[in-house]
Amino acid sequence: MTWSLTIGRFGATTLRVHLTFFLLLAWIGVSAWQQGGLPAARDSVLFIVLIFTCVVLHEFGHILMARRFGIETPDVILLPIGGVARMPRMPEKPTQELAVAIAGPMVNVVIAFLIFLALGTIQPDSLARLDDPRVSLLARLAAVNLFLVVFNMIPAFPMDGGRVLHALLAMKLGNARATQLAASLGQVLAFALGFLGLFGNPLLIFIAIFVYIAAGGEAQMSAFNEAARGLSVGDAMETRFNAIPVQANLAEAIETLLATAQHEFPVVDAFGKPVGLLVREDMLSALKIHDREASITAFMRAPVETVRSTAPLETVLGRLLGPQAAALAVTDSEGILVGLLTRQNLAEMMIIKARRPDWRFDRR
Repeated sequence: MTWSLTIGRFGATTLRVHLTFFLLLAWIGVSAWQQGGLPAARDSVLFIVLIFTCVVLHEFGHILMARRFGIETPDVILLPIGGVARMPRMPEKPTQELAVAIAGPMVNVVIAFLIFLALGTIQPDSLARLDDPRVSLLARLAAVNLFLVVFNMIPAFPMDGGRVLHALLAMKLGNARATQLAASLGQVLAFALGFLGLFGNPLLIFIAIFVYIAAGGEAQMSAFNEAARGLSVGDAMETRFNAIPVQANLAEAIETLLATAQHEFPVVDAFGKPVGLLVREDMLSALKIHDREASITAFMRAPVETVRSTAPLETVLGRLLGPQAAALAVTDSEGILVGLLTRQNLAEMMIIKARRPDWRFDRR
């Protein structure tokens, strides 16, 4: 995600912090300083940092459980509204999805239990006094973890409760129908949150927008997965395309761009193996800073992501639908370029599957 900083890496997962999170810390620190001076600002910022540390541990609960089912998570992004673990896919089995969904809230339950154990007592009144500095920091932190459990179990995407609901529905109705129902419920709850936000809590409106968009995205991703089920990359890839030789210059690349309706161009070496990718936007930007004879290696994207034509299409959707992905170069067993997989390919495939669900893709 753009506007984020990498602060660490744990195994195969990168931890990033969005710049708006630091704005949140600054705003909280200044507000507390105006009310109680430097000690209040320090305690408030520390409290927020501890809360988001618990949020990160919550996300790693999901990540570690997903790894048990062979799913790696490339990164976790810390936002002012919480943490987002970007998993390429969820487990296909509803029981596994349920385990992954529930693992995060269980981390918060354990944290709260350990804090109450350390305090030696449970004070119910502290659960309703999160903003009272007279309540000990640990007691407030335990209360926040319990709140995170309740909030995340709201049955709406992208909250864990939405995943739990989806898994339970999928056990009875199948994945496609379960996703449709869970996403619809999530959007209904988003409208309800937005309506409540109109009565004096703007944060609820912000959360409602986030939930509504996430629920719609989840439904779209489910539709892609359903359309891709049983297909290989070779079934969906584009086979009639123009590749650009690595020794080409900017003028030659622009001529190729003007001669076709193609937006993504694989760059190949003398053996036909992909070494980079040229995207229309990058080529047009290069016109401003490079001359006609400039080598395309100065502005091509490298290395290019490759995938075998025999790979199941479902397994690569997450790579192609990411915010930075433009296209995947499809290769044969010897690494020779044989096709190109783009978002447009997927959109066309979905249209065909929607019109004719029984249509068979067979290019072999």
